[in-house]
Amino acid sequence: MATERDWLDEGLAVLAEQGAPAVTIEVLCERLGLTKGSFYHHFRGMAAYRAALLDHFENRFTTEFIAVAESGEAKLERLLNLVTGKGDAAGLEVAVRAWAQQDPLARAVQERVDRRRIEYLSTLWRRRGGEEPETMARLLYLILVGAGHLVPSLTADELREVYELAVRPYGRS
Repeated sequence: MATERDWLDEGLAVLAEQGAPAVTIEVLCERLGLTKGSFYHHFRGMAAYRAALLDHFENRFTTEFIAVAESGEAKLERLLNLVTGKGDAAGLEVAVRAWAQQDPLARAVQERVDRRRIEYLSTLWRRRGGEEPETMARLLYLILVGAGHLVPSLTADELREVYELAVRPYGRS
């Protein structure tokens, strides 16, 4: 039997691959090889599922990233490793942003995620003694947002090179 997390992880995969309109009970059931009854065991309906999916996105790609970065030294480098190491992250970021243009709940989550990520980047930059932490945080974040829209997309190594160039003059956090 699939767990709630299995359903949510599959939803993120569908979202990244095909966009928000493709995230349906039928598609999820088919991909997981499960019945609608299994879906309704975990979620009251599609609206509840979509809300949980957005929370799951925020937790996996913001809250967990910050926790991992904070768990050791060289926090900014740890964060950059996470950002450049997730193969599905660029497509997912673009898909959530597209969804946020059409759905008020997705927009509210995207605004909260953007704000939290920029605040965290600003904190990291300030800790390293970097100048203009808010501006640098926005620059580093804009690299992530913009990179997701390139066709063809940047490889993880290419994205890392851009980040390394942006932070090069400063020491480790």
